Amino acid sequence: MSNALTKTEFNFPGQKSFYKGKVRDVYNINDDYLVMVVSDRISAFDVVLPKGIPYKGQVLNQIAEKFLDATSDIVPNWKIESPDPNVTVGHMCEPYKVEMVIRGYLTGHAWREYSAGKRMLCGVAMPEGMVENQKFPEPILTPTTKADEGHDEDISREDIIAQGLVDKAEYEMLEDYTRKLFQRGTEMAAEKGLILVDTKYEFGKKDGKIYLIDEIHTPDSSRYFYAEGYQERLEKGEKQKQLSKEFVRQWLIENGFQGKDGQTIPEMSEEFVNSVSDRYIELFENITGDTFVKSDTSAINGRIEKAVNDFLKK
Repeated sequence: MSNALTKTEFNFPGQKSFYKGKVRDVYNINDDYLVMVVSDRISAFDVVLPKGIPYKGQVLNQIAEKFLDATSDIVPNWKIESPDPNVTVGHMCEPYKVEMVIRGYLTGHAWREYSAGKRMLCGVAMPEGMVENQKFPEPILTPTTKADEGHDEDISREDIIAQGLVDKAEYEMLEDYTRKLFQRGTEMAAEKGLILVDTKYEFGKKDGKIYLIDEIHTPDSSRYFYAEGYQERLEKGEKQKQLSKEFVRQWLIENGFQGKDGQTIPEMSEEFVNSVSDRYIELFENITGDTFVKSDTSAINGRIEKAVNDFLKK
């Protein structure tokens, strides 16, 4: 069994603060750069599960790295360099307080709302007569607030502007970037026999300039279907074959856990953990078209610390 990176406690030169997210550990260097360490922690239903998934952090970091590089002509992004398989170092930006969610297909949260009878999501009308996993006539934007605690909440474009979360002109730029990024991601997915179903983007500002921040087009932030057989499965009302961490959510649901009060996280056997690790590696290879090269995890914390320190010395 490989080591999973579940915790970091580095003290880098110039470090001013440290933030531990559900999956990422973020180090602020002199209020100028962020060192983002993508751990092997895994979350579902806004809960971090008790065991890490070996190589998951490397998978996510390297997918994000590939897509940041492939979209930098659309919008500048925060990445400067990736000095280690689990690490990206980039510009420290002031994040916008909204996440830009874009959906090409009626699935997941949108389908749960739709099947409950709702036809408006974040102020956007959804057509009548649709079935689960059907393609929308046009991708829809369904932003959420970025909650410091608890769940992100759906919010409409009008409310974002009215509440002053983002001013109108900048919000229109975020929408434009979101659509263009989704189009690029859709094209790149199609080349690999995949459908980019939905995803989210986060943006921030530095020196008056908008940057794309955080991860992009990873299986944690996006949902992919396999294109082959999509139409047949849709017509038969069958579940789509997907590339996302939805399989982890489904396993939790089947074992009686949806993050609700009083529910207990089911036991994660070594067999299950290894199967999730294998699925993430499969995701990497399918999404990027590259062969996944497992990094040496025998002393993963030391490896990361050395790589970041060497970068910061430069």
